[in-house]
Amino acid sequence: MEMNLGPRVIFLFPNGFYITETVVWAVIVAICMILWAVLSTRRMEKVPRGVQIVNELIVETVYNFVKNTMGPHCKAFAPYIGTLFFFLLINNALGMLPGADGKPSRASTADMNFTFAMGVLVFFLIQINSIRSKGGLGYIKHFAEPLPFMVPLKILEEITFPISLSFRIFGNILAGVIIMDLFFHLMHFVSESLLGAFGERVPVFQAVVPLFPNAFFDMFEPFLQAFVFCMLTMSFISRGITVHGEHE
Repeated sequence: MEMNLGPRVIFLFPNGFYITETVVWAVIVAICMILWAVLSTRRMEKVPRGVQIVNELIVETVYNFVKNTMGPHCKAFAPYIGTLFFFLLINNALGMLPGADGKPSRASTADMNFTFAMGVLVFFLIQINSIRSKGGLGYIKHFAEPLPFMVPLKILEEITFPISLSFRIFGNILAGVIIMDLFFHLMHFVSESLLGAFGERVPVFQAVVPLFPNAFFDMFEPFLQAFVFCMLTMSFISRGITVHGEHE
């Protein structure tokens, strides 16, 4: 049984440059989200109806969630957190779609390059807003709180955060890809084994039984991992922009 853990190469150019399935799907998801945002807000009305009701419900839910999690002073991060959540959610759930080769598409977050890029983006967002909130001197001083010998540990914590954040979602999504691939091979083996007993393959083992674990790994798990990623992002941002001794 052959299992390719790396992303599939979709476009290969003569000079050796290539574009993977991860990049293709990430761009497609981003374009679809932009089109939805543009087309669904072209005719806004004072009394919402149809798609506008859905949009307003999503926006209100995201803003309230960010406000309750990070505090009223951090509501400006709601657009980023909402975009990040849906971008990760859709990319996590790509396993439900068929790929170009007939096999299920691979979630973009099952590629370490993708998740690490997302982690680095969050890292810079935290550092930039921390500097803006505390000032350059305050930002440097916070590494020595509560005691100066904590500086190396504080620096290590800042550096390892994007790594741990990216590995967490990557590991969970990739584990789901591996488990489902093994499960499909198992169901194929069971179907072939029953070939002699029934005179033909038993399709229920390949078409029906995998639906149950698929419901978890392609529907619930993507939501859970996107939620955890956003929660950790909000936690570290709010911690980074809170001045020591200040209480909201």
